[in-house]
Amino acid sequence: MSTVSRLAMAVAIGILISASNGCKMASDGQNLQGVQLYQQGQYQAALQEFQKVLSTDPKNADAYYNMAATMHRMGAQKGDKAMLTQAETLYNQCLDLDPNNADCYRGLAVLLVESGRQDQAFTLLKNWAAGNAASPDARIELARLYEEFGDVETAKVYLNQAIMADQNSARAWAALGRIREKSGDPQQALANYQRAYNLNSSQAAVAERIAALSRSLATTQDPNRPDATRTVTTPTPPMR
Repeated sequence: MSTVSRLAMAVAIGILISASNGCKMASDGQNLQGVQLYQQGQYQAALQEFQKVLSTDPKNADAYYNMAATMHRMGAQKGDKAMLTQAETLYNQCLDLDPNNADCYRGLAVLLVESGRQDQAFTLLKNWAAGNAASPDARIELARLYEEFGDVETAKVYLNQAIMADQNSARAWAALGRIREKSGDPQQALANYQRAYNLNSSQAAVAERIAALSRSLATTQDPNRPDATRTVTTPTPPMR
């Protein structure tokens, strides 16, 4: 059953929510309840739910990841090194069970960077990419890390590799669009965003960038036309 049962941490500080496929209905329900408690800021209660999952399903990688992400957030907020060390251990336990867990790699890379171990973060993601030539996820995360450290050109290389691995990766196209927009190439950025949106129309942020860039380009091409910003068709995310 498909549920929202995994916490996903972006390389930029902060924790978001992503969908995942759970292996058991009970585990999914407890993971989901834990995620909801996490969203409400009830971190200890969330941890209890994730621990319940592991008591009945000790090989549930999502539960290990959820515990790791929660401990990571709590440790960062409190400046508690012991919590951060425990979070790192939990991330690694998740990867032992699910060696291609993108959320877990992302969270562990964030923790390594935050603790001053940038080289280890790059090594972690490079090793993941080297062992998964057919998957775009590792290259997307590696590109994100290079972008965070200002190496936009290398980030582009990895995103292009991600697209070569999977032409239908909406995440890769959206990330490439973001980089090209920041690099001052709005037309190519718009094309990349549109490709990403066509592949996954639930991306509200991508729809917003398409609308903004379309208006900007229309005005630039004909600055004297009063309706330049009103003639662009804006994709509308579906109702949820």
